[in-house]
Amino acid sequence: MAETREFQVFRGDRSGGKMETYPVEVTPGMVVLDAMHRIQATAAPDMAVRWNCKAAKCGSCSAEVNGKPKLMCKTRLDALPADRPVEVRPLRTFPLIRDLVTDVSWNYEVNKKIPPFTPKPGAVWRWKQEDVDRVQEFRKCIECFLCQTVCHVLRDHQKQPVFNGPRFFVRLASLEMHPMDGLDRLEQIKEKSGLGYCNITKCCTEVCPEDIRITDNAIIPLKERVVDRFYDPIRVLFRKIFGSASLTKPE
Repeated sequence: MAETREFQVFRGDRSGGKMETYPVEVTPGMVVLDAMHRIQATAAPDMAVRWNCKAAKCGSCSAEVNGKPKLMCKTRLDALPADRPVEVRPLRTFPLIRDLVTDVSWNYEVNKKIPPFTPKPGAVWRWKQEDVDRVQEFRKCIECFLCQTVCHVLRDHQKQPVFNGPRFFVRLASLEMHPMDGLDRLEQIKEKSGLGYCNITKCCTEVCPEDIRITDNAIIPLKERVVDRFYDPIRVLFRKIFGSASLTKPE
């Protein structure tokens, strides 16, 4: 049966804005994105909302729902408290374009700086199942950038110039741990990615709609590899004697 729920939605652009209240008739099974479409159809046809697949696979409809970064197409209304308005805001970490749409183009600039997959010369393409499983998890990322917006290093400290963020630590891990990749990226990870700024709060893992264990399976292993390579005293001494070229990419 239909009921009416109150939605408070941010309306505005880079020059400013405010929360607007909309009563919406909702029915069982509706998600937040359905409600936004109903508001567009009945009260605010000019409201800007980014979306595409409505299947939680394109990552387009990211927003902050009741203060938490979520995919609007995956957030059911019956999972939200019924005794308070549903509050929908744009992602706070990225520059606002209009209403619920933000400019996430910075992420694509970061992506361009990561050296792509580079096969080992003469590699035999025979994998262990554990290697397949490890890389496959990282490939599930849909680039919704919820992990980027919840990360306090980007959100509260604005470290974008020197910090890649969780999404791209996942990409770096997918390449660094790929059994067929022959490129050593540890120097870049240490010097340019800002990995050291991450203090393992696991907030990125908590918001991932694909349930990627970002902290445990990507960030921590990368930190361990950086420490092993650049801070282990034996390896440091070995590098001073024989040079960095003698250190091969870890398996």
